[in-house]
Amino acid sequence: MAADDEDETGEARRPSGKKTARKTARKSTSVRAGSRESESETERTARRVSAPRAMRYAAEQLEELLGRAPESVSSVKPTEDGWQADVEVMELERVPGTTSVMATYRVVLDKEGELMAYERTRRYTRGQIDRR
Repeated sequence: MAADDEDETGEARRPSGKKTARKTARKSTSVRAGSRESESETERTARRVSAPRAMRYAAEQLEELLGRAPESVSSVKPTEDGWQADVEVMELERVPGTTSVMATYRVVLDKEGELMAYERTRRYTRGQIDRR
C-alpha cells in the first residue's frame, strides 16, 4: 500500500519513516508548483502581448518562413484576435539600391504573438514613392 492511501477502515495512512515523509513533501511541493505554472500559463494566454513585442514576433517569424531578413515593420495594430502588422522585406537586391525590389507582407498574430497567417500585399522598387 502506498503512503497516504486509505486502509480497509477508510482512514488515511501517514508515512511512517523520515525518508517517506520527505518524498511525500517533495511530491506535494511539485504538485503545487505545477498548479502555479498552469495558472500563470493561463494568465499569459489570456493577456495580449505588447505592441513592440508583437512587432518583433512578426518580423522574426516572417524571416523564419521566407528566409529573408525584414527591413522594417511599417505598421502594427491590435485586432479582436491579436495583432496585424505590415512588414517590409527586400525580395531582390539590385545596384543601385533604389532599384531593389521590396515587398510588403501583412502578418496576422494571435494574442500570444504566434503567427497565424501572412500574405504579400504589395511589391515595389525601393526608390518608389506612394502617391496620396
